[in-house]
Amino acid sequence: MTTATTTPPSTPVPPPTRPAPPQPPGKLKAWVTRAPLLPALVFMIIVTQLPMVATLVISFFDWNALYPEARTFDWFANYAEVLGDDALRKSVFTTIVLTVVVVLVSLVLGLLLALLLDRTFKGRGIVRTLLIAPFLVVPVAAALLWKHVLYNPEYGLFNGVLHWIFGDGAAQPDWVAEMPLGAVEASLIWQWTPFMMLILLAGLQSRPSDAIEAARIDGADAWQIFRYITFPHLRRYLELGGLLGTIYIVQNFDAVFTITSGGLGTANLPYTIYQTFYQGHEYGLASAAGVLVVIGSLIIATVALRVVSSLFREEARA
Repeated sequence: MTTATTTPPSTPVPPPTRPAPPQPPGKLKAWVTRAPLLPALVFMIIVTQLPMVATLVISFFDWNALYPEARTFDWFANYAEVLGDDALRKSVFTTIVLTVVVVLVSLVLGLLLALLLDRTFKGRGIVRTLLIAPFLVVPVAAALLWKHVLYNPEYGLFNGVLHWIFGDGAAQPDWVAEMPLGAVEASLIWQWTPFMMLILLAGLQSRPSDAIEAARIDGADAWQIFRYITFPHLRRYLELGGLLGTIYIVQNFDAVFTITSGGLGTANLPYTIYQTFYQGHEYGLASAAGVLVVIGSLIIATVALRVVSSLFREEARA
């Protein structure tokens, strides 16, 4: 009797694997991935860094455009003259007062408007759009609007409202002449309040809803919720708005130049540098003052970036 023998099925032989292509070295791979960004980097260096280097070099020269042949290298003499100049010290004080008033008032008004927009009511989208609109106006156009449409003593809106309320005997003040720094501050507050409002509104909408609901169940009223939950949560956003607003308002030139032309004690640092450069033709002094302003702005920007990074880390942990 014969027995049938079965042969086991043959296992398929895998096809030969191709060797992986050789990987470029680590440094070469990094350069390959960053190569598309090189044109933008070169453009940024040409546009931003080369003018800064030129300004730094010019700041060491005694250079008056009216006497170009008398240009000499003076080391740090321009910096010493800038720091000892009375007009510059006054402009530093004016810049500090202008910045502090505009930032603080804008933060308070922005907080109030953000609390309003955080509620649900009819037409909230239209109101939000109208409140954001001042920040979208070109700074020079906004300053011209305040100078001619609102402040003008003959046909301005403010004096027209006073005449409409109090009649022919109403006072018709010259707002720019009688309160020059306040006139500049009011125009900047009007323009920067929407910026603060947007930052604080984003903070309000990121509040933990469960904590607020638990506080309401425990009997907390609206003021207690704001004081113990909302305001501590907004601390980082308030710091962020204050620091970013400070960076921008320190460099503001449009409002001072347009409304008062730097007169009546309203000349801030950017306007003083403008006067030194374009009216005094002192290229070295103006460059030294500009370098000092950049150093101060970099210090503020460094603090602002640290606050922003800590804010992002805190949000990521949450």
